[in-house]
Amino acid sequence: MLAAELIKRGAVHYPDRTAVIFQEKALTFREVHQHSNQLAHALYALGLSKGDRVAFLLANSVQSVQIDFAMIKSGLVRVPLNTRLSEEEHLHMVNETGAKAILFTEEFAERVGKLRSRLTTVKWFCQMNGTPRYEWMVPIAEAMNQAGDHDLEIKLDENDLVTLQYTSGTTGKLKAAIHTQKTWAAIATNILSSIPIGSWDIMLHSAPLTHASGLLVLPHWLRGAANAILPGFAPLEFLQTVQQVKPTTLNLVPTMILMLLSHPDVERYSFESVKHIIYGASPMPREALKRGIELWGPKFIQYFGQTEAPLILTVLGVEDHIAALEKPEHENRLLSCGRPTVTTSLAIVDETGAELPPGEIGEIIASTSQMMTGYWQEPELTAETIKDGWIYTRDMGYIDREGVLFLVDRKSDMIISGGFNIYPREVEEVLYRHPAVLEAAVVGVPHEKWVEAVKAFVVLKAGHSATEEELIEFSKRYLASYKKPHSVEFRDSLPKSAVGKVVRRLLREPYWTEKERKI
Repeated sequence: MLAAELIKRGAVHYPDRTAVIFQEKALTFREVHQHSNQLAHALYALGLSKGDRVAFLLANSVQSVQIDFAMIKSGLVRVPLNTRLSEEEHLHMVNETGAKAILFTEEFAERVGKLRSRLTTVKWFCQMNGTPRYEWMVPIAEAMNQAGDHDLEIKLDENDLVTLQYTSGTTGKLKAAIHTQKTWAAIATNILSSIPIGSWDIMLHSAPLTHASGLLVLPHWLRGAANAILPGFAPLEFLQTVQQVKPTTLNLVPTMILMLLSHPDVERYSFESVKHIIYGASPMPREALKRGIELWGPKFIQYFGQTEAPLILTVLGVEDHIAALEKPEHENRLLSCGRPTVTTSLAIVDETGAELPPGEIGEIIASTSQMMTGYWQEPELTAETIKDGWIYTRDMGYIDREGVLFLVDRKSDMIISGGFNIYPREVEEVLYRHPAVLEAAVVGVPHEKWVEAVKAFVVLKAGHSATEEELIEFSKRYLASYKKPHSVEFRDSLPKSAVGKVVRRLLREPYWTEKERKI
């Protein structure tokens, strides 16, 4: 199955229905399909061809869907850039993938201008809206107006690349998971078989479409449902949009739910239209989940997955949430990830790869049709991650006797803050750049809003001084804002193992002793 074929199928089946809603603009399935074709034609007219990588940098918008569909249908390879990442991170991603073009909206023109001289493979800098400020920027919207809106005659194969999806995962370095026409189609069909999506549903997106939320667009498209898009997440705007647009489905990370629940006006806004609230990316505090169900009703669906095997490996459905609240013996199910989807097999293994019995903690591994084919230009890391058809997730957990998966800790020290992965070593390396820092160690500690917050422990060089505020501001120069330390604690020394390695676990544990999960 080709992902490109699924896009065409939706356009044929529901041409006159509303497909995308953005601000006060609504586009039909036919219009979205035609606009994406125009973009594909315009990119090929520049000189791009099948297999070329194309990076894009923009906030959620109508163009987000146009770009995705144009890439998939034309055989060009998506390289989505998270808008929250730093200039250096964007530079690495574009250069490593060898992208020949970068698409961006007007608000990111300055960032692209700063990167231009350091991008080694990009030939075309395409601005999607507004008037380009520099002559080297291509006004691609104008080119689209002159392009045909029919399908490109491109022969595609199920093994053709669709996307290079970057994640820092658990290894601490940015790496790109490779997905093909086949795996991208499998992601969509997996979601359709795992989450209830009706023909007249409206999905509201506020999380980045470059990541998990974007994977929900195609399944709704295939059902004839609409995708309503917000540029980003702001609690009040989100609440107002729910009341005005009346979506049936929401996709939120736990941090967003916590922010909504804590908003002073949350009870003023109706969620009557909402049938399902999908959440994932990081664990949800149990008390917050109870409060959400109390306020909005039993509408919650949790998913577990990762970039290497998106979006859904397990599901904790609405009925599971209800049972957990009605039956005291099942209440701990609210801390679980649910059961595997119909396309997924899960196992828990020890350090040797031997499968463990129910209830025993080990590494979670998964075999599924939507798993990546490997990491871009990382054969050794690919071999470590994919073994005999199984993805080794580096997450630790156990499966109970009824087949329910529980996450209990991470094999690594990865932090998930607000749904985003942060690897401590990356933050530590930046802290080490500061002239006053002798040693640094970073861990995740509990946080009411972000679930986890980045905490740095620092030993200063003799005769040097630095303040907490100074080190946080210093980190912002080199890191995306969400990766910077939330707090800094100064110590005379850091705990070390017998071989001299800093033991982060000893720094982290005191903050989690009263928590039910160490994650």
